[in-house]
Amino acid sequence: MTANGAVRVILKNVAKKGLVALSAGLILALSACSEPEPVSEGALPGIRRLTEVQYRNTIRDLFGANIRFGGLFDPLLRSNGLMTVGARTARITPAGLENYDRMARTIAAQVVSETNRQSLVPCTPADVTTADAACARQFFGQVGRMLFRRAPLNEEVDAAVAIAGDASSKLGNFYDGLAAGLEGMLVNPSFLFVVEATEPDPDHSGAMRLNGYSKASRLSFFLWDSAPDAMLLAAAERGDLHTEKGLAAQVDRMLASPHLDQGVRAFFTDMLAFDDLDKVERDSIIYPAFSAAVARDAKEQTLRTLVDVLITDNSDYRDIFTTRKTFMSGPLGRIYRVPITRPDGGWMPYEFPESDPRAGLMTQVSFAALYSHPGRSSPTIRGRAIRESLLCQKIPDPPGDVDFSLFNDPNSPNRTARERLAVHATQPACAGCHKLTDPIGLALERIDGAGQFRTAENGSPIDPSGDLDGIPYKDAKGLGEAMRENPATPACVVNRLFSYGTAREPTDGDRSVLMYYEAEFA
Repeated sequence: MTANGAVRVILKNVAKKGLVALSAGLILALSACSEPEPVSEGALPGIRRLTEVQYRNTIRDLFGANIRFGGLFDPLLRSNGLMTVGARTARITPAGLENYDRMARTIAAQVVSETNRQSLVPCTPADVTTADAACARQFFGQVGRMLFRRAPLNEEVDAAVAIAGDASSKLGNFYDGLAAGLEGMLVNPSFLFVVEATEPDPDHSGAMRLNGYSKASRLSFFLWDSAPDAMLLAAAERGDLHTEKGLAAQVDRMLASPHLDQGVRAFFTDMLAFDDLDKVERDSIIYPAFSAAVARDAKEQTLRTLVDVLITDNSDYRDIFTTRKTFMSGPLGRIYRVPITRPDGGWMPYEFPESDPRAGLMTQVSFAALYSHPGRSSPTIRGRAIRESLLCQKIPDPPGDVDFSLFNDPNSPNRTARERLAVHATQPACAGCHKLTDPIGLALERIDGAGQFRTAENGSPIDPSGDLDGIPYKDAKGLGEAMRENPATPACVVNRLFSYGTAREPTDGDRSVLMYYEAEFA
């Protein structure tokens, strides 16, 4: 396998095997040179709550981008490094349900409005001033199929039609009644939660497999971060997703779709914990150039870079750690000290020159600012993020009785973070973990807590040299090159993709399959 297109290959094969066909007996090697692919034992089906982005994407894809709504979503907790895995244990609080209800009313009112009803409601009532059960049934049958990601049950459609009929009679308007029925569907657990269903596997006596609709949902949320479209649901209904040929055809179609960019952005947002960038604040006295617009654009810059490298250029995944190609906006230009030639300050392609110390995503503002303190950088936090998010190596939490006074002492003669951490690491309870995090975090010390480049701290020169698992480097650019050559780097993204796509932590039964994927991807 060539490096070119490697990310597409792993997406395709994780989608085809790791997500939906791990229990199948029919095994297909990736190439004639490949070893036979092992079979995973699979895992119990699960249920998980839609993320905020998945909710919004589904509404947009079903009703159009002109549907506007706001609201608060109950937070999700990370598990195995991913919010998507944490969604398996998520619940909806009473306050969260009230927020869903308010959003449902807002969405439903827009769907049936005079502006949208002609395109979104597939029929016209015989009399707009009263109920029309036949038209309502047609509408709820179509909408329910897309919202629930399966054919709605007769009783579910009957309930929506009954609500619509009662509301239409009371309000004297068919469309107001239709909105009431739609509101009910939008707060239905079958919409708010992705529920995996199984059925007997006819090819393996006594075994179970995901049904077609559940396979369609796994594929769609994995590759597009949105609900299945009509073509994917139709394939599920025909049984195509249970066949090698039918499954491959849908995966290929989805990989060729513009929605793939959206899916890639969603995966890396989760893997890099970029949802936390919305909450990043900086001391305005220490970092006057940093703002909410900078934080917003920093996230967008990295996601644009990832899509450009991995999808547009179809390059090696490891290039994300060394690429000098990126995009620049007006707010970011002030942080990077780059002149923006667009008069509106909008996005433009940009490539750092060879002489510039920046290369790769770890030197971008998003990473530097996210993994820092409000008033200073943090080699330890950055080093831990690299170990955990990018190399999948767990770093224990610090003990509760750690004494930070030696590190934080403003009168200390140790002026740089390297010098202060050297003293801090003399504490036996801290030394072991700091040996793993600090050397690589110190490589980024020439980038301050706001993502700005510097060469000195408190008047003393910053030494960014070190080594990563035996690979020495001189600076942040060298750290990126060391990350590129570290065998844990491609293995980590394979593991994260698998967990992200299946929305669960790998089990012992998955180990042989993951080792196979890691070797093929590398």
